[in-house]
Amino acid sequence: MNKPGSPPQATGRPRRDDRQVLNGIFWILCSGAKWRDLPERYGPWKTVYDRFRHWRDDGTFEAILARLQLRLREDGLMDLDTWMIDSTSIRATRAASGGGKKGDSKNP
Repeated sequence: MNKPGSPPQATGRPRRDDRQVLNGIFWILCSGAKWRDLPERYGPWKTVYDRFRHWRDDGTFEAILARLQLRLREDGLMDLDTWMIDSTSIRATRAASGGGKKGDSKNP
């Protein structure tokens, strides 16, 4: 137990650097790889994945992306006229193509 006025004792492992974790998140998002395939230089995949989920759920990740987008526009490194969605990176389900869901008696 800590004495009054003394600094709290650190327990457990030290927190992984946020910048290193963010770089790992960007690596996964850009490469499309599975979380378990994350290179070791970004830290344990589970740590990076857990931090991503936490940041996504509490809005931190959206704030990071908004700030990054603003900074890139201010620096003239991003042209909003060239933004697009490439359909080759969007996965569709069987139901989206009219095939129906598995086990659906209407569509064999």
